[in-house]
Amino acid sequence: MRSAVVLVLAAVLVAVGLVGWWLAWDVRSSAAAENLAVVDSTATTTVQSEVSQALTTVLTYDFTNPEATEGAADTLLAGDAREEYDTLFASLQERAPDQELVLTAQVQAVAVKTLDADSAELLVFLDQSSQRADDDEASVSAAQLAVEAERVDGSWRITGLEPL
Repeated sequence: MRSAVVLVLAAVLVAVGLVGWWLAWDVRSSAAAENLAVVDSTATTTVQSEVSQALTTVLTYDFTNPEATEGAADTLLAGDAREEYDTLFASLQERAPDQELVLTAQVQAVAVKTLDADSAELLVFLDQSSQRADDDEASVSAAQLAVEAERVDGSWRITGLEPL
């Protein structure tokens, strides 16, 4: 009788152990556990910071020094984001000198939707103020952007920008 109780108890402990192991494996292999935005605060902070700085730099424009913005775009943008930027920049360069246009971008908030070692999807809220020579005060507009980024040579580059 005693040996039967020991065998049943051993079988129950093995079953509980296997169920525990399976549950732990299931949690670790879920999509949320693979999303570094959920489990790695350092990686999340890094991509937030680099994308914020990149957007602030490439969306800030001074008609007296357009080369600075275009040079920043060369290093901070790639793919579809760069193509969209080039279209916008060409239009801006035509109008900006006559208007003496100065744009200043400021990122207000960044949320990382998904993140892995080499790619990220983010939601960015930013304000952009514009000042023209004939304006008494700057006008401010808010924007929400869906941003895609890829890590290239250890730095995050923006590869997709979609206004929301």
